[in-house]
Amino acid sequence: MVDQEQNITGAERVLLVLAALAGHGKAIAVKDLQAATNLAQSTLYRQIALLKRWGFVAENEGHYMPGPVSLQLALGFDGNSALIEAGRSEMQRLARGCGESVGLVVAVRHQVMCLEMVESEHSLRCSFEKGRAVLLKAGASAKSLLAFMADRARTEVLDSVFASEPDGRALLETELQVIRAQGYAVSDSEVDPGVWGVSVPIFHRRARTAISSASLTLMAPSTRAAGRESLFIDGTLRAARAISERMQTG
Repeated sequence: MVDQEQNITGAERVLLVLAALAGHGKAIAVKDLQAATNLAQSTLYRQIALLKRWGFVAENEGHYMPGPVSLQLALGFDGNSALIEAGRSEMQRLARGCGESVGLVVAVRHQVMCLEMVESEHSLRCSFEKGRAVLLKAGASAKSLLAFMADRARTEVLDSVFASEPDGRALLETELQVIRAQGYAVSDSEVDPGVWGVSVPIFHRRARTAISSASLTLMAPSTRAAGRESLFIDGTLRAARAISERMQTG
């Protein structure tokens, strides 16, 4: 723990605590927050006290969660995010046309985070809860984001995520080359059993090199996707391209 603290600044410790709270998705005990941040207990309590004073953290019976100021930030983000605004109508159109769930995801540090979600109307559906994050490692969303992010950023993620898996990293890097060439990523049961997905990058601006930090993902039960893969892929490609055009001309 001491080594971890020596490698980050005081401001970064505060952000580390906030990121751990946000990523947990529910109230969290100190011992779990300590495990997530790798901070000494005394340091952790100082950061929590500071965040509580400013309203970023709330406490209930020894458990901590994002406070009212964090909620204000979230509401402001929802109302003002250009990416969400540009993508919402296309996401709804794609979800209606294919009858499946559609998510807008971004890369945040070493994770895939869902910014927006349009749910399928089927009783059996697949979704990625808005605001939650998973490791940038497996699944269509992660691979689409990795394939089209800047080389330096991708190397940093792979160095961390595959530190003890050189063979797995080599296989993924080969797959990412294929994804870049075809323009989308597909997966089946890589993150959740029985879930098929296709993910297409969204480009914020025109550039000589294709670099993206966001992707549009359609997900469906594997049983419903069987035989409809091309339909789902084509629809997601069209929707992602339309969102990219809005981002580039907006």
